Amino acid sequence: MLRTSLSLRKLFAAAIFSFASVIAVAADKPAGKVVVMTSYPEEVVARFEAAFEKAHPGTRVEILWRRSGDALSYLRKPNQGDVDVYWTPAQRNFQILAKEGAFRRPDLDMKGLPAKVGGFPISDPAGFYLASEIAGYGFAINPQRLQDKKLPQPKQWTDLTGPEWKDEIVFPVPGKVGFAPILIDIILQGYGWDKGWALLQSIGSNARLLGQGGANISDDVRNGQASVGVSIDFFIKSAIANGAPLEFIYPGITGYSPAHVGIMKGAPNPTAARAFATFVLSDEGQKILFHHDIRKLPVRPAVYASKPAGYFDPFEAAKAMPFIFDTERALARQGFNNTLFDVLISNEHARLRQANDKVMRAERAANNAELKAKAAQARGLLDTIPLSEAEATALAPQFVFAFDETTDAHRNDALTAQWTARIRQNRERAEQLSQEVLNASGKQASTQ
Repeated sequence: MLRTSLSLRKLFAAAIFSFASVIAVAADKPAGKVVVMTSYPEEVVARFEAAFEKAHPGTRVEILWRRSGDALSYLRKPNQGDVDVYWTPAQRNFQILAKEGAFRRPDLDMKGLPAKVGGFPISDPAGFYLASEIAGYGFAINPQRLQDKKLPQPKQWTDLTGPEWKDEIVFPVPGKVGFAPILIDIILQGYGWDKGWALLQSIGSNARLLGQGGANISDDVRNGQASVGVSIDFFIKSAIANGAPLEFIYPGITGYSPAHVGIMKGAPNPTAARAFATFVLSDEGQKILFHHDIRKLPVRPAVYASKPAGYFDPFEAAKAMPFIFDTERALARQGFNNTLFDVLISNEHARLRQANDKVMRAERAANNAELKAKAAQARGLLDTIPLSEAEATALAPQFVFAFDETTDAHRNDALTAQWTARIRQNRERAEQLSQEVLNASGKQASTQ
């Protein structure tokens, strides 16, 4: 009798445990609607949406499309606008929202998902949002035009500074092109503050500046209006996949613009939100990025084993080009860098080109030690930045980052006027010294 009672109790306990397990599994299984805010275009969203709903037939994805500038205000609404997941390429938005406590920890399995590509951070160090894909910076080239112009393929940023590249480059203005601000800081951190800005001025002097997106850059290079377009890879690789006669080169110093996925703190359906984020980061989700209409770089290294032929592997490349990038510093000074780029390059483009042309002529003409020293002095004046990196860091909070017509209202006109006056003075003096070199070298040449 005692044995029977014990057996019944064991069976009853087992039944209770089994029932509880079923309830737990049911509770963890995603169902219903998951609201995803994104700025991705239809060709990206549609493929992920269809694949996720196929993998989770009881869950429906509702896409809420908002560009980056509108997303912040929407997600600051009461209940965060009832959004479950924020999934988009807008790194600064994620940083701001995380500081405001807008995300819950995703609690996902991070095995096989590194937080960095070499020395380039891609995910939130605190773990509130995760990189979902990356795009790399480099050169879109038109091989036929390079051949016609007898120009070599550029491999490094410094390759674009010579006089042979004048009017052969298209370069994005960082205050107007969404992917460009991080590009500027990659050069500044890769080469150093002073050398980086000097390099940007030299390239900018040779370039036609473009205030529109990456698709316009690929169009200009494809149509033979330029030999090289400084861009982000997915615009170019998508064009290549659709027949454009272009190539894309990643320079020795490069970096990445990560997109992220985060689960909102007030997500109405956190289980479905977690399932969506998990899918985006899964092998299946990451392989969708290889599609020829998307052409993004996965953040899961293992999937590169099945990459299309010729597809760039950033994790493999990082082994040969270690590069330590400070994302916090870059994001904190984006608005400042955009302003300084305009002051140094965009607003004074004609003056910059004129001064740089004359200095380069002087550098080529200098035929003795004295003239070479004077040409070097002219170059030094042309390359001089109106303030140090430490001064820039202190001033950065005064400069608001935005891509709209209100941006200039937030900028310090008195400061930029001072910088402009100093830059003009240096460039005028650089031209004077260069002219002296040209005059002296011409006289010497005529007497030889």
